[in-house]
Amino acid sequence: MSNLEIGIWSFPALLLLIFLRVPIGLAMFSAGFAGMWVTMGNTRLPMAQLKDLAYSQFSNYSLSIVPMFLLMGYFATLGGMSQALFKAAENFLGHRKGGVAMAAIGACAGFGAICGSSLATAATMSRVSLPELKRYGYDGGFSTATLAAGGTLGILIPPSVVLVIYAILTEQNIAKLFLAAFVPGVLAAIGYMVAVSIYVRVHPASAGVREPVPMRERFRALIDVWPVLLVFLAVVGGIYGGIFTPTEGAAVGALGTGIIALVNGGLTWRTLLDSFSDTARSSAMIFFIVLGAAFYNAFLARTRVPQELSEWVVGLGMTPIAVLAAILVIYLILGCFMDSLSMILLTIPIFFPVVMALDFGLTAEHTAIWFGILVLIVVEVGLITPPVGMNLFVINAMSPETPMVSTYRAVLYYVASDIVRVVLLVAFPAITLFLLA
Repeated sequence: MSNLEIGIWSFPALLLLIFLRVPIGLAMFSAGFAGMWVTMGNTRLPMAQLKDLAYSQFSNYSLSIVPMFLLMGYFATLGGMSQALFKAAENFLGHRKGGVAMAAIGACAGFGAICGSSLATAATMSRVSLPELKRYGYDGGFSTATLAAGGTLGILIPPSVVLVIYAILTEQNIAKLFLAAFVPGVLAAIGYMVAVSIYVRVHPASAGVREPVPMRERFRALIDVWPVLLVFLAVVGGIYGGIFTPTEGAAVGALGTGIIALVNGGLTWRTLLDSFSDTARSSAMIFFIVLGAAFYNAFLARTRVPQELSEWVVGLGMTPIAVLAAILVIYLILGCFMDSLSMILLTIPIFFPVVMALDFGLTAEHTAIWFGILVLIVVEVGLITPPVGMNLFVINAMSPETPMVSTYRAVLYYVASDIVRVVLLVAFPAITLFLLA
């Protein structure tokens, strides 16, 4: 069997390990090590390569941004920022039909600006929003679907841990990727609010209406979210203003949210140690996945699977848009079974060379950035796509009395909004790229 055939057969073997519930990092590492062993003929060379890969991966200064953004998210929760965001949005939107659900979407978007994780955003905002949604008579399935969809904004609106990993894998500028993700992220929040508006008109009994809040209380609640705006402007403004690098910006954000949590009384020695511990565990999990993916991708490079696939696709004579559409559909399907970070690490080394070999009428840098944003969006759509979208299960676990089928029915409105947005971004790359001009 040739090295190329071994590389191709490694895919079903890897998927089998994943379906057997082997942790994704261990599955990729095992497939890569076994493949290296078979293609090299002994175990000494793979072990030597493991040493070199571990050093080259984890000596990358840019990876230090990951624990900083994770810590920033934990501190933001301790500082009560999630509650402040939801309260402000609810005061302005709650009196409208479906307004509390719209407020949850808006609060998720705001929290996503200081938290780089979808699951963390979904879980945090659910604890704040679910009781209010139930209080005002919102249907259980509609509520859980809204929060599952809103959670995806945590990774679409910068900063984003997955975008950092994509930038490292493809050697792109992190700040430019953050800037390109901003408009699609805002479009996502608007699209979800439109979906809420449509849903409550199709299903009038699914949502109640709360009394309007006096304007004075609205502005008072708005003042309470100034810490979120301050941190966001400090981090994003500092990065784009050239004051500090994205990695330094993440450290500034973590320090800022930590100070706010301390002032608000949420940060004690106990919660500080818990935050450090949780950040360390999450970072270790992410870094092990990064190492496993690096080893597996090194094996694939040895078998020339990415190069051969790129040449084969180009030789088919398909239009670039058709090839891109096929890749995005694959991501949509995989997103139902895998988390976004694992999927990015596994597939980018395979699909990225294919996309870069096609002519979309863009520069190489713009093609790489545009493709990264599209992949990020479609991967997150997979997290809320039935039957096994991960966000759906996370949120539904917080509302066990809600039938999963009800969540499935309601979330289809948000999935439809996402698909419309993807089509727009594919058809008009300038929507993603115009801030980079």
